[in-house]
Parts: sequence; structure tokens; C-alpha cells
Amino acid sequence: MCPHNPPCPHADALDREAAHTVACHPEQGWSLLCNGVVIFEDTGELLPDGRVIAPHRPVVRRRARTRLLTLA
Repeated sequence: MCPHNPPCPHADALDREAAHTVACHPEQGWSLLCNGVVIFEDTGELLPDGRVIAPHRPVVRRRARTRLLTLA
């Protein structure tokens, strides 16, 4: 049971990553949240029931650079 007021989002909630961090291990690349979710630095998640959420980093799209040529 979450001791925070207001309570942290449940592990099944869409905003589950907003729960408080109770254990942080940046040297290993993971943190445990109050709702039992383990989040990884690559944005993947492990839910308390064993389900895996794939990494969901935003995709950065690069546009091809255009060269401007000046004719002399």
C-alpha cells in the first residue's frame, strides 16, 4: 500500500511512472517505484505482475541537410 498522500498511480495506470522512487540504482540503470514498477534507463519497464513494457523513447527524426551553393 502506498503511504503517499495523494497515493501514487497504480502499476496499471497510464501515468504509473509518476510514482515516487523508493530505490534508485543508476549505476545498474534501474529504479523501483512505490507502485512496484521497475523502470530502466532505456525507458523500458517491468510491472509487478511480470509484464514487460518495451522502451518508449521518443523517436528523433533527422532531416537531410540542404547545401546552398553559390555561383560566383
